[in-house]
Amino acid sequence: MALYRDHGVVLRTSKLGETDRIITFLTRENGKVRAVAKGVRRPGSKFGARLEPTSNVALQLYRGRNLDIVTQAETLDTNRSLREDYALLTHAISMLEAVDQVAQERESDPVMYRMLEGALRTLASEKSPIVSVAFLWKLLSHEGFHPVLTSCARCELEFGDAVEPTTFDFGEGGALCSSCAAGGGRRISADAIVVISALVDARVRAVIDQPPSTEVLLEVEHLGVGALEHHSERRLRSAALY
Repeated sequence: MALYRDHGVVLRTSKLGETDRIITFLTRENGKVRAVAKGVRRPGSKFGARLEPTSNVALQLYRGRNLDIVTQAETLDTNRSLREDYALLTHAISMLEAVDQVAQERESDPVMYRMLEGALRTLASEKSPIVSVAFLWKLLSHEGFHPVLTSCARCELEFGDAVEPTTFDFGEGGALCSSCAAGGGRRISADAIVVISALVDARVRAVIDQPPSTEVLLEVEHLGVGALEHHSERRLRSAALY
């Protein structure tokens, strides 16, 4: 087994035996890593509460055949405020689960790591659900899904006074005009298209400063969840929490 160091955000944990846990991290240099934290469930464990979901930690691990072993963990950011507020926690968990679904084991993706640790920090400071919604769309963009929003994703007619978007089709990769939308996709409003465009173009601050209505934000969120589920071919279970 080879010893290595990395930084990682805890995505999830699961019990192993009587006293251990399997911790899933998104690491900066090694992609998604699953590792055993021995004795972490014992009172007085040397890891304390460092290995809880949302925590960002500096790690020392031994590389194993199937599972690595955590030997050291030093806190970089606990993001404790997220775990103390149920509403914020649900949004944080949705980001963690989304990353868990798309990140590849042992494949370095420092951009995704920076996106996640930055989004968690921003969610803790801004306390706005817009942060997690923006993260879903930015993650999709990072994975190569760039929604077509200015023209019909099927017939390619530009949207305007004569041609309006009516639905969003995940398979087509964007909004459809009324002629192409028959029987497919989810309804999408003009306001939702404006918000999604801003989030994809990294104008998150503008959306936070001038937030959309709750109805529009939920529409944008549900479309983002649907697009991610279509992309990953897996359900985002945390979406049911809100």
